[in-house]
Amino acid sequence: MLVHDTVGTGRSQEEIDRIRLALQARYDELSGEYEQAMQESQVLRLVEVGDTAGDDQADSGTKTAERDTAQSLLRTILDRRAQFEHALARLAEGTYGHCEGCSDPIPVERLEIFPSATTCVTCKQSRERRAA
Repeated sequence: MLVHDTVGTGRSQEEIDRIRLALQARYDELSGEYEQAMQESQVLRLVEVGDTAGDDQADSGTKTAERDTAQSLLRTILDRRAQFEHALARLAEGTYGHCEGCSDPIPVERLEIFPSATTCVTCKQSRERRAA
């Protein structure tokens, strides 16, 4: 379990350390995924540069789609990594586990599923309704 039932109250140093380790581990995993995706993107670019002879419109379109997909993956990984970096900063500040919108405790179940959550379910739903 990432956090226990007293997420809205003070945490022991042991619990803070356990949360920090879990968040840092996921951040490190995402950093590894990013590095791997960057390498694959670079290989894709090298192949694309070296293999353009005889390309028709369909070949060019396929290469553009592959490049766009690779860039989208990189942006997604960076965004997720930034979320965990933010969660680590909130943990250091003592605000981890509290909603950035209303300051209420974020339910433990939400943090278990989405450890980098910054809002409670109510505030998240309100944001989604406004965005729709």
